[in-house]
This record gives sequence, structure tokens and C-alpha cells, in this order.
Amino acid sequence: MNATPKQAETVRVWDPIVRIGHWVIVIGFFTAYFSGDELPGIHTWAGYVVAGTVLVRVIWGLVGTRHARFASFVTGPRGFIRYMKGLFAKKADRHLGHNPAGAAMIIALLIALTGTTVSGMALLAAEDGRGPLAGVIASQDSGATVQPGVPGGGEAYGDRDERRGGRYEEDDDEGHEGGHEGGSGETLETIHSAFTYLTLALVALHILGVIASSLIHRENLVRAMVTGRKRKSD
Repeated sequence: MNATPKQAETVRVWDPIVRIGHWVIVIGFFTAYFSGDELPGIHTWAGYVVAGTVLVRVIWGLVGTRHARFASFVTGPRGFIRYMKGLFAKKADRHLGHNPAGAAMIIALLIALTGTTVSGMALLAAEDGRGPLAGVIASQDSGATVQPGVPGGGEAYGDRDERRGGRYEEDDDEGHEGGHEGGSGETLETIHSAFTYLTLALVALHILGVIASSLIHRENLVRAMVTGRKRKSD
């Protein structure tokens, strides 16, 4: 099949795993963020989707196609600083793959998303005795009693209520109910929230960076992450 004139002027850069993974993480993260405590089931499963996709992206960054591999675009601090200086001067070098600023953002986002999802799973284990980390955190920290027939292999609700009246602190004076069980749950929630808002801040910076690079290099980077194709040369 012959290429169209537009395709002849472009080259395939992003493979399907990179492109699909990118948008799955976007949708999954914001689904988890907006579902929150109101829809805990959706929140939890969206977090699992993000965690799994991040893991796939890390593996693909080691063994994937040329422009997907970290070794092809991670340049270190000097490359990042040089590119940023050029960006502010509106004369940054164009990169067919990820530019140094985009590379730094990818690493930062992968770290932040890992922290968000792992802390979320740890919080789920500490509070409810459920999830992939339940066998580690719930057994060592919350002292949960696992009983047959309890959904998710967690503790019986009676045990949780009894522990709230004994080992764990009572609800605060303002009458908040369903508080987190003890200091460990509160600490994990703080960590989870910190990583969440760090990720949001990085997303905002990422969007600004994409807009700036798109304008300076005269190409639609959002469309490129959909089609996988970029302009061959300036």
C-alpha cells in the first residue's frame, strides 16, 4: 500500500505500547482522582490499571523499540539544562524522539505515579486488609484478623470496630466517623495525597511543556502521541 503525501513527510516514532500506555495512564489517573472516596471500587481498580501500565512502560523502556527505550532519550542534567535554555531562547534543538525536557518529565512522572499507586495499595492494606500488599502491611501493622468468608480476605467488621475502641484512637471531637485506623493509616494517607498532588503538579508542567515545544518546533505533539508519527525534518 502506497503512503499518502502526508505520511511520506512523516516518520513513525511512537509504537502502540507507548501511545496506548500514555493515554491509559492519563485516563486511569484522573478516573482514580475524581472517583476518590465517593466511588472506592472504581478508585481502587483505576489505581491498579495505572500501576500495571506504569510497570509495562518501565519494562518497555528497557527492552522496547528505539524511541521507547530510556537509553535513547534520557540525557542527564546537562542535556536538560541546555535544552531548557534553548527553549526559553526559542531556539531549542528539535528531537525526533523525546526531547531532554520531556525525558526528565517522563522519569519524574513514572516515579510520582509509582509512589501514588504503591502508597494507595499500602493504605488499602492498612485500612481494610485488602490488596496486593495486605499480606505484608495488614499482618505487620494493623494486626488484622483474617477470617474465612470475609470479602477480600480482610478482617471481620466486628474486629475492626473492636480495635477502633481499643488500640486505635476514637473519632475526633468534631464527630467525623470512619476515621483512619491509627497513625499508620493517617501517615499512609498523607503520603498518598502528597504523591497525588505531586503528580498533578507534574501533569500541569507537562502540559505547559508540550504546548511550548509544539509552538517552538511547529508540530502538534498531542497528535503525534495519537498517530505515532512526527515530521521527518525541519
